This record gives sequence, C-alpha cells and structure tokens, in this order.
Amino acid sequence: MAMNDSRSISSSSADSASVAAPDQNVGRSRTSGDGGQTLGSGPASRRWRDVFWLGIFVIHLVGLGFLLSILGINRFKKTDRLNIDRYMERVLQNRKELTETYWPFYALAGGVGTVLGWIWLLLLGSQANYMMKISVHILTTYLAVISVLCFWGDQLFWGVAFAIGAVLQFLYVVSVIDRLPFTMLVLQKAVKMVWSLPEVIRVAYAFMFVMLLWMGLWSFGAAGVVASSMDNDGRWWLLVVLSVSLFWTGAVLCNTVHVIVSGMVFLVLINDGQEVSPMPPPNSLVKSLRYAVTTSFGSICYGSLFTAAIRTLRWEIRGIRSKIGNNECLLCCVDFLFHLVETLVRFFNKYAYVQIAVYGKSFNHSARDAWELFQSTGVEALIAYDCSGAVLLMGTLLGGLITGTCAGAWTWTKWSDRVVMVGLTAMLMGMVLVGLAMVVVESAVTSIYICYAEDPLLIHRWDAEFFNQMSETLHQRLQYRSARAREVLTHSRFDAQIQETLPV
Repeated sequence: MAMNDSRSISSSSADSASVAAPDQNVGRSRTSGDGGQTLGSGPASRRWRDVFWLGIFVIHLVGLGFLLSILGINRFKKTDRLNIDRYMERVLQNRKELTETYWPFYALAGGVGTVLGWIWLLLLGSQANYMMKISVHILTTYLAVISVLCFWGDQLFWGVAFAIGAVLQFLYVVSVIDRLPFTMLVLQKAVKMVWSLPEVIRVAYAFMFVMLLWMGLWSFGAAGVVASSMDNDGRWWLLVVLSVSLFWTGAVLCNTVHVIVSGMVFLVLINDGQEVSPMPPPNSLVKSLRYAVTTSFGSICYGSLFTAAIRTLRWEIRGIRSKIGNNECLLCCVDFLFHLVETLVRFFNKYAYVQIAVYGKSFNHSARDAWELFQSTGVEALIAYDCSGAVLLMGTLLGGLITGTCAGAWTWTKWSDRVVMVGLTAMLMGMVLVGLAMVVVESAVTSIYICYAEDPLLIHRWDAEFFNQMSETLHQRLQYRSARAREVLTHSRFDAQIQETLPV
C-alpha cells in the first residue's frame, strides 16, 4: 500500500473523486434532511432536539450533585456528621476515616489527568504522531505491569482482569497492524487541520476546566463513600453508580466538544478549503458553541449514553473476525455478533455528531443519515479499514492508567486496603480528562470522512495529495471486498454442487 508516495491518480481530480462517491453535488452539503437549519445558513433559529434526554441529564446532574454533597459532608471533619449510619446498621464496620482522608488522592488524580491532557494539546502540532505510536505499543506492556502489581498485592480478580485486557489489546493490535500506516496518515491530517484552528484548542481547555469543577464535587462524594462505614460490597456498588454517572457526564462534555469542533472543521472545508491557513467563517465558533449547548444538547446527552460502548465492541469484533480463518463454527457465532453490532451502529455512531453540528438533526436521525451516506457512497469500506478511533482510545486508556497508578501508589502508602477503589475511580477521572484533549482530533477525523462522502472535491481542494491517497485506499478496499464476496459465493456454489452429487 503506497501511503507515503504521491503517486498521482492524475488523470483528473474528477476521475479520482468518482471512486469515492457517485454524487459530487456540493449543494447536497448545504441542506438538512429534516428541515433543520444548517450551520452555515442564516440567522433563523433551530428546533430543539431530544429534549427528553436533556431533561434526564439535567435531573441526573442535580440529583447526583445533591447526593455527592451529602456523602462527602457526612464524614467531613467528623464521622457520621449527618447521622446517616443509623440507616445502614447491617453494613456498619465502625471505621473512623474521614472524607479528607481520601480527597487528596483524588485531587492528585485530577491534577495528573489535567497535566496529561494539557501536554497532549501542547504537543499536538509537533509530536502528536509520535505520541499516538507510543500509546499503541506501550499500552499492552502497561496493562501487563499493572496485572503483575495486582497479583503481587493479592488482588487476584483485578490481576486477572488487567491480564485479560493486556491479551485483548495485544491481539487487537496484531489484527490491525496492516491498517496502522493509513490510520496514522488520517490522524496526521486531522492534527494538521486542528492545529490550524487555535480556537479549537481553547475550547478543549475551557471544557477541561469545567470538567475539573464537576470532578471536585464528584471526588468529594466519592471520598466520602470510600471513608464510609459501609462494608466493601456496599461501597463498591455505590462507587459503580457514581462511576457510571461520571462516565456519562464526561462523555457529554467530550461530545459537546466533538460537535463544536466538527462544526468548525466542516465550515472550513466548505467555505475555504485551502491547504495553507484555512480560516473558518466569522463567528463560526460562537455559533457552533451556542447550538451545541442549547438546541443540540439533548441529542448529545442521548448519544453519549451508548456510542462509546458500541464503538469499542465493534472494534474488538472486527479485529477477531479478520483473524478467524476457516473455522466456520466460530465464524458463524462472530458473524451473528458482528451483524447485531452493525445494526446498533446504524443508530449510534460518532459521525452523527457532525450531522448534529451542521444540520441540527436529532441523534438517531443524524446517525442513520450518516451511515446511509457512507454505505451509498462506499466510504463505509474506508471507515471500517481506519483505526483512528481505536488509536485515540488507546491514548485515553494510557492516560487513565497513568493517573490511576499515581493515585493508587500514594493510596498504597497510607491505606493499602483502599488502593483498588481509589485507583480505579482515579483511572476513570484521568480517562475523562485526557479524552477531552483527544476528542479534538477525533472530531476532525469524523468531519473529514463526512465531507469526503458528501463531496470528495472538498478534500481535494483542501489537500490534493491526501485526497489521492484516500481514493487509492478506498479503491483497494472496494476491490478487496468484491474479491472476498466472489470467493464466498464460489465456495457456497461448490458446496451446493457437492451436496447434489452425494447419494441420498
């Protein structure tokens, strides 16, 4: 695969574009399928979308904020300050730790996660490709080391869990190793786009600060739970509930940044598209931000509940499926899971956020339209080949593991029986903070693919060499799929002929 040479598909740019999409009408990029206002259109107001989920998220934040305050205050400077322990008589352990005993450990986690996120953003322009390669190759080793430390600390369950994670990570990287050159190319171009838009970096910094404020309250409550008089089972269940809440809140903020950045990148490609110093239209940041936190916020809250889990499952199944070989029984089982997940992806995918940013559609409508666009143009074959989302997730996981290790190591020196509780919840904090830095690149990637599917000439106008490389790779992937389909069809016909010739 010639990724680094600039072999021209030089007959004409229109010929290359025809590989990617039969319809090159730029006007298709300007209209909304459900009557919503496009990002680049006039001052007319957009309709509010997925308001129910917006209400659920706001109620969840208010309710959880109250609960976190109660849990933290109950053991702040005094045990059982609010006399809550009387409602938990069956699970009392009569421990004397206080909220402030564990709160500094979470403060360290917030600081480490923020520093890692800032380092990522600061080095985005010069060392991003090097940092992403480190994430891919170091994560397996780091997981294995954490597994060994857990076994050494007599944490058998978590040792096995991290060992399985290391094995799965290794198998996944091996299964997609041939895709990494193209993946790194896409990520390099996305970084180039993001680095040319300093407003995008400032947005990530601002949302990271907002997340830190919420984490201050969240960690106050979590520290109160760890210090509480409940038994281990009660503490773990409550921490799981708090962690799910933090994951959803972090995903909402990450996807809000995703929508803002996607809108900016889309407008740059639509309105300017010059490779040197691309400039967004005036007030595009303000407009993208206003839509993201008002009319489209309900769609963001809705999509954030499901998208990450479905994407991760899809990556793993694709990696396994590509390495099964001729084991028909196993292939049948994996294919069933694959088609189930593909059905879910049709309604829950990250490309919906670009449609939300540009057209203001509801989440399911955006996800469905984006996926139908990819399938109708053949670009879905290119997206399936690209592993940029998985690479960025590896960087996020590595940041979370480093954060959890720092907090866990300090906890070990003070309260060794609480190291897993603090370490895992601190790891989640680090993942959310580093994810807010990673999402700016992922947003650019999704916008590039949407623009390439809607009108390939938008990418050609921005970077002709990258356009040629994308078109060449897409052509190869479509040929590969066609050959594989013919092979399956031939094999099926051969089996049918053999069955017909066998005596009854």
